[in-house]
Amino acid sequence: MESAKELLLLLIGSSLVSNVVLSQFLGLCPFLGVSRKVKTAAGMGTAVIFVITLASAVAGVIYKYVLQKLGIEYLQTIVFILVIAALVQFVEMFLRKSIPSLYEALGVYLPLITTNCAVLGVALTNVQKEYGIVAGIVNGFATALGFTIAIVILAGLREKMEYNEVPEAFRGMPLVLLTAGLMAIAFNGFSGLL
Repeated sequence: MESAKELLLLLIGSSLVSNVVLSQFLGLCPFLGVSRKVKTAAGMGTAVIFVITLASAVAGVIYKYVLQKLGIEYLQTIVFILVIAALVQFVEMFLRKSIPSLYEALGVYLPLITTNCAVLGVALTNVQKEYGIVAGIVNGFATALGFTIAIVILAGLREKMEYNEVPEAFRGMPLVLLTAGLMAIAFNGFSGLL
């Protein structure tokens, strides 16, 4: 069992130091696509937190108690993809029923959580680093929290940039990519925390 100190270090490390978007470059499609408005970005971040945390828990249990017991660890990628797809369908149905405005705002990006490499990357990282189920859940939550922090910051910056005069060559995606690059440099400063 991991100690509280180890879990806290894992939480800080996965969310800030090894930010899934800004240092591992996973999950860039929703990061760049859904970061136009803070409200939409926060909704996407919440959905990603739910999916990655739950996927980490379910994938950890399935890996430990099914795949390892049967000696079929080589099927982990296929099983994890199926687990993630099922969870995303659940989130999509929930949002469509409960929060239709957020469902409409997320649009095509909600189903993209299924193919978001960050979700699968976390499940595979948990296995590769041999995290227990609790540490895997903490790693999943922290990674998703880091994704949410990054996407909300980028959305806030993009909202502010709409009111600025920008040279023609930098309008649109070039400015967004430049901003994301500067954010990655800034997040690199967190590496001194651990």
